Amino acid sequence: MSLPHAILTALLEKPSSGLELTRRFDRSIGFFWSATHQQIYRELARLERDGLVRALAPGAGRGQRKEYEVLPAGRAALRAWVGQRQDPKPVRDPLLLRLRAAAVLGEDGLEAELARHRALHRAQLDEYLEIERRDFPPEAAATENRLQHLVLRGGIQLESFWLAWLDEALGECGGGDGPRE
Repeated sequence: MSLPHAILTALLEKPSSGLELTRRFDRSIGFFWSATHQQIYRELARLERDGLVRALAPGAGRGQRKEYEVLPAGRAALRAWVGQRQDPKPVRDPLLLRLRAAAVLGEDGLEAELARHRALHRAQLDEYLEIERRDFPPEAAATENRLQHLVLRGGIQLESFWLAWLDEALGECGGGDGPRE
């Protein structure tokens, strides 16, 4: 149920076309809530049908650019959703299951996969740190973007956790001692 809320949030930040939303998902929202181009367009159509968004300048035909804005009903739905209770989701990561299987079967190939995951998490952390450097300089720390920055900081801390955990896992697999850079 969160994709419509992600789209409503993005549209409240800035009215956008479906293509612009897709690009924004690729650059920011997609780091914590991903969606394909088709999913975004399908959800936009549903939100429009339900009276939560409207096209500002409906295109004359198929393939014409439509820019969407959130209607009062959409704002109210998003406000209600923000205040709802939701329990945390359990972690469901295939890498953790692979480690459990390796405990039974042996570690063949595991070290390389752990190292590959570490490199991916390192690259993601570097990307987040660059976004933070570029978009959230220290002198702007108390601006209206503080909650967006908090989301980014959560991503930074999560990637930092994965790097530390993968260093530990690699150490357990005989892949070396201590952190790698």
